[in-house]
Amino acid sequence: MKKLDFVPVILGSDVNAYGMAKSFHQQYGVKSVAVGKAQLFATNYSKIITVDVCDDFDHPDVFVPKLISVAKELKKTTAKLVLIASSDNYVELIVRNKEVLAEYYVTPFVDEDLLNCLIYKEKFYETCDKHNLDYPKTVICTKENKDQLQLPFEFPVVVKPSDSLLYANCSFAGKKKAYVLQDKKGFKEVINKIYSTSYDKNLIIQEYIPGDDTAMRVLNCYCGQDKKVKMMCLGRPLLEDYTPVLIGNYTAIINEYNEEIYSKYKDFLEQIGYIGYANIDMKYDERDGKYKVFEINLRQGRSSYFVTGSGYNLAKYLVEDYVYNGGSSELVLGRNESLWLGIPKGVLLKYLEDEELKAYVQKLIKQKKYCYTLYYNKDFNLIRYLKNSLYYQAYHKRYAQYFKNRDID
Repeated sequence: MKKLDFVPVILGSDVNAYGMAKSFHQQYGVKSVAVGKAQLFATNYSKIITVDVCDDFDHPDVFVPKLISVAKELKKTTAKLVLIASSDNYVELIVRNKEVLAEYYVTPFVDEDLLNCLIYKEKFYETCDKHNLDYPKTVICTKENKDQLQLPFEFPVVVKPSDSLLYANCSFAGKKKAYVLQDKKGFKEVINKIYSTSYDKNLIIQEYIPGDDTAMRVLNCYCGQDKKVKMMCLGRPLLEDYTPVLIGNYTAIINEYNEEIYSKYKDFLEQIGYIGYANIDMKYDERDGKYKVFEINLRQGRSSYFVTGSGYNLAKYLVEDYVYNGGSSELVLGRNESLWLGIPKGVLLKYLEDEELKAYVQKLIKQKKYCYTLYYNKDFNLIRYLKNSLYYQAYHKRYAQYFKNRDID
C-alpha cells in the first residue's frame, strides 16, 4: 500500500478543528485525524475527520504518550504527520514537549522562550514595547495589590486574565472571558469574585477603547520554518458573540486590505523569529488613529476559516512549507472581498448597525461571496446538517437575549 504524503493530526474537536480539517480536505483531499477530550458536534458525523476521544488528554502525563501512540499507528501508512492545535492549552502542551513530539510530527510552533513572552499578557505587552506596537493603556492587578490599586485612566475599563489557561479552568457564577466595567463599584466586585476562585495570577486592567465590534481587526498569518512571513490576511469583524462565556469570539467578518498593518506586523513577526500560525486581535482607536493590539494567539483562531473561505487556504502554506519543502517565497497579502459567517445572514443584517457596512454585506451575499465554516457540500450528512443548522439558528435567540444587555453600545 502506497504511503500518503501526510495526514493532519488536529488537537481538539471543535469548530476551529473542523475549519482546519475542511481546509486540508479542500486543498489536498486528505482526511484528518483529531484527538480530543470529547466528541463535539462540529466534527461529529463527518467524513473528512476522524475523532479519537481521550479522557484527560490535556493532562501532561496523558498528552505525550497518547500522541506517540497515535503517531506510531498512523506512521504505518503515512510519510509525515502534521500537528495542528485548535486551542491555547494544546499549543502550550505541544511547545513544552516539542523536543519529544518532533520525533514523530511536523511541529510548526514557536520555541518555549518565545511562547513564554507571548502567552502571558503582561509579557506580551513588554514585547510590544520593544517592537513599537501600540496597545491600550494597561496596569497589572495582583491578588496582593487589588485593594490599593489606583487606575491612571477613567472608567469604563476592561478586565481580563493574564493567564487565560488557568482562568479557563476555574468556574463561578457570571463568569465572562473579559469584562467591560463602568464604575469602581462594579470593578471591585468583579476583581474580588475572580480572586475568590482558584485563579491567583495577574489580571490585566486596560483603558476601554471606544467603538463597536466593527472597530476590531483580526490578522491571521503564517510564518515559515525559515521564520519569514508567507501569508497575511486581515479581517474586519462585524459582530461579536455576546453569550457570556463566548464574549470576544467573532460571528461575522469581512476581509480588509491594510498596508500599514501588514507591514508593521510582518516586521514584528520576523524580528521575534515567529513560526507557524498567528492570530492577532486589535482595535482601531479613533481618538489617535492607531490600531491597538490586544493579544496574539499562537495558532489559527476559531473564526480563521474566513482566510480559507476568501481564497487563501490556511492548510496550503503549512503543507507547502513542511511537506513539500518550501513552497513559494513570495509573500501573499490577502485582498479578496469575502464575508465569513458564524451566524445566520438574517442575524447579521438585523444587528449590524452600520448602514454602509450593511449595504456592503448585502452586496457580497448577492454575489455569493460568503462562507460558513461548518457547511461543506463534500461532507454532507443529514444528521450533521440538521445539527449544524440548529447551532446557527440558536443565535437568533442568543442575540435577542444578550445583544441589548452587552456591556457597552
